[in-house]
Amino acid sequence: MIQRFLDPQILAGIANLELTAKTVVDGFISGLHRSPDFGFSQEFAEYRPYVPGDDLRYVDWNVFARADRLYLKRYRGETNTRVTILLDRSHSMSFRSTGVSKIDYARFLAASLGYLAHKQRDAIGFIGFDDEVRDFVEPSSRQGTWIKVLHSIDRAEPGHRTDFAKPFFLFQDLMKRRGIVIVLSDFFAPPELVIQTVAPLRYRGNDVILFHILDPAEIRPTLDGPRILIDLETAQELEVSPDYATTTYRERIDAHLADLRSRAEGAGVSYHLLETGRPLDSALRGYLTVRQGRL
Repeated sequence: MIQRFLDPQILAGIANLELTAKTVVDGFISGLHRSPDFGFSQEFAEYRPYVPGDDLRYVDWNVFARADRLYLKRYRGETNTRVTILLDRSHSMSFRSTGVSKIDYARFLAASLGYLAHKQRDAIGFIGFDDEVRDFVEPSSRQGTWIKVLHSIDRAEPGHRTDFAKPFFLFQDLMKRRGIVIVLSDFFAPPELVIQTVAPLRYRGNDVILFHILDPAEIRPTLDGPRILIDLETAQELEVSPDYATTTYRERIDAHLADLRSRAEGAGVSYHLLETGRPLDSALRGYLTVRQGRL
């Protein structure tokens, strides 16, 4: 029952993006409440683990009765972190073999992560980009900023080619405080270029998370005959055979993914590969893992 609230195809039937985000997050948290990771879920619920010496008056005894663990309530006035979401809205993100497109999956994920951060009272910001920065919302914990972020995500339609340099240079120029930086992209660029671009953010003390969003057909294509493939960003055509798709192409895409993951890990950047048919809970767990490390 919980899993269906995280299914991208079912989410595509919800017209309101804020409702989509709430559906995903509430379903995810409800699932955590029923799992051995109960204490992990309480981090989202604005609690923190009890530390010897804490005032017992602030312990939530209802949580203790259910989980047999002590948690203190987290209050509105406490300082959290800054979360900035960078969404690749280049033309290649429009691709879809079945189910939902990469851009729709990315929007669902961006809205869900933003909603989760907003509920934690983090300052939330947004950058939408292709070969230019198309949308920018400076991080803030105000309700009005969250609405602006939602609107920006909602209107993030696929545009031109990807240029990673511009949004990250903008980020470095404008963002002087450290925080969590979340990048949603299909990363169709040389891995060394991607990591060279994002690594300076990590060196400045930010926690950087790369969510690599691909359609299953981009990872394991199946062809029943020769096909002409067209690059969505360059319009370049390439004739491929079924044999090429199952041998040379797979070797190249596997090498690309392994190289990107290896370079990310070497730079201290968190990397998560997500296929568009995959439920969103793994992405939320990936974010919370980083979030937990900052508390």
